[in-house]
Amino acid sequence: MGRNAVVTLVIDIQPTPAYKLKWLQMATTVTSTEKPVSTQPAPAEARPRAPRPPRPNFRHIHRFPLPVTVHHVPPVIPHNPLSLISVALSYLTFLISPPRQEVYSAYFDSATSSVHVTDENAVKALWQMGFFGKGSLSRSEPSWLAREKKRRGLLGGKSSEEVTRQRREERRELKLERARMEKLAIEERLKAEAAARENGTTIDQDDQSTAADGTANDTATSTEKFSLRKAKEARMLETRNQAARKAAATDSTDQAEKSPNGKSVRFSPVVQKQEFLSNSPSSMKLPDSVVDNIEADEEPIFENEEHLQLSKEEAFFLSYSLGTLNIYDAPVKASQNQPNSIMSTTSLLKLLCNHSFNPSRDASAALQPDDPFMLSYVVYHHFRSLGWVVRSGVKFGTDYLLYNRGPVFSHAEFAVIVIPSYSHSYWTETEERKEYIAAKQTRSWWWLHCVNRVQAQVLKSLVVCYVEVPPPTASIDDIGALLGTYQVREFLVKRFVPNRMRD
Repeated sequence: MGRNAVVTLVIDIQPTPAYKLKWLQMATTVTSTEKPVSTQPAPAEARPRAPRPPRPNFRHIHRFPLPVTVHHVPPVIPHNPLSLISVALSYLTFLISPPRQEVYSAYFDSATSSVHVTDENAVKALWQMGFFGKGSLSRSEPSWLAREKKRRGLLGGKSSEEVTRQRREERRELKLERARMEKLAIEERLKAEAAARENGTTIDQDDQSTAADGTANDTATSTEKFSLRKAKEARMLETRNQAARKAAATDSTDQAEKSPNGKSVRFSPVVQKQEFLSNSPSSMKLPDSVVDNIEADEEPIFENEEHLQLSKEEAFFLSYSLGTLNIYDAPVKASQNQPNSIMSTTSLLKLLCNHSFNPSRDASAALQPDDPFMLSYVVYHHFRSLGWVVRSGVKFGTDYLLYNRGPVFSHAEFAVIVIPSYSHSYWTETEERKEYIAAKQTRSWWWLHCVNRVQAQVLKSLVVCYVEVPPPTASIDDIGALLGTYQVREFLVKRFVPNRMRD
């Protein structure tokens, strides 16, 4: 085709069918019979809100998925021999100056059956790198100190509790003002009906229904236009009126209490009385300027009373799998000359298994392969090794919640329930063992329906994890071999919705 070629487009215009013309005429008729647009003045625009504080950069804060130091190795490119030199230099650098792995300290608390981390740097690192644990005085992230400073006015902004409290107060005022407006509208309507009856006029049923509809529409419109700003303005106006009435009453009282010589006499309604002993050191009062200088120079110092509380599974994963946590048998104090002993992995496993029962089991009891801690840790280790962020699911009636990246980025996608499975022939050799596994595996359909319904309401998929329990072993010294005897089977459960799953 040449440069000056002409392209011809052929458009086939077909006549419009009769039924389409009919629908177009009906649409035109409906459009023409619509009520004209209201010419009432629009309500005043809402006041500009205060700019929100900038959100922290969570991508940078939580850029490390685990609290481990990783040495990056450059990729090997087959057709580029220089890449081999870069890899060799990287290994040489690693051998000369290996990266330093940070190891944090914690202690086991038998009262709560959990592990506590009190060092602020360790708390910050464990939360930012993997979302481990929760604040003892917070819902999730340990942020008690910042919220307390905001509550006392030492930092800009408001705490989350104050924002929630203010929002609830505004909603309460809005509901009260709406109810008051609806009550006034009903009273006006009743007065109009009473006046019509006194005058002897009769209102037709159609007119009455139309008037009622109009009144209802006006009430609905006024309710829709009502906003929190108007509720605040009404509240402020009412407060000002009350203050003006009090001021007027005070002025009238002052006029009545004036003496004949023109001087006014006022009496305080509250009499304050303070007694000071002359020989008491507390009766000495410093000048106000000295007090102001002292208060300006001294800044209040707040001690962080919050610590990070790790679950048993999180603590064992950090101690055994990652090697980034040393767990002591008692709180570590800097004033002690001899530090407490660090618990070994085997003794820590026994301790956590014994404390997985309520009340805790005796330390001399033999460990069983289906202890609650072993089953829950196998599932926790399984999903953590696959890259999921695993958190407790107790608020939704499950064992775990699975996050793709973390709770600050998105909601949990899956909820996990752990159920033991005894498929090995060891568990069916005797009748006593059969009865034992039947009691362990018993679940009702009502239980499954309730759990599945809760997850459907919170938009989470229910995952049932069956853990294959191995026969008992004599020794637990090799924890890796012990964990290798367990197997995890996952099943995704969906709630049947008839109107969505008919096809």
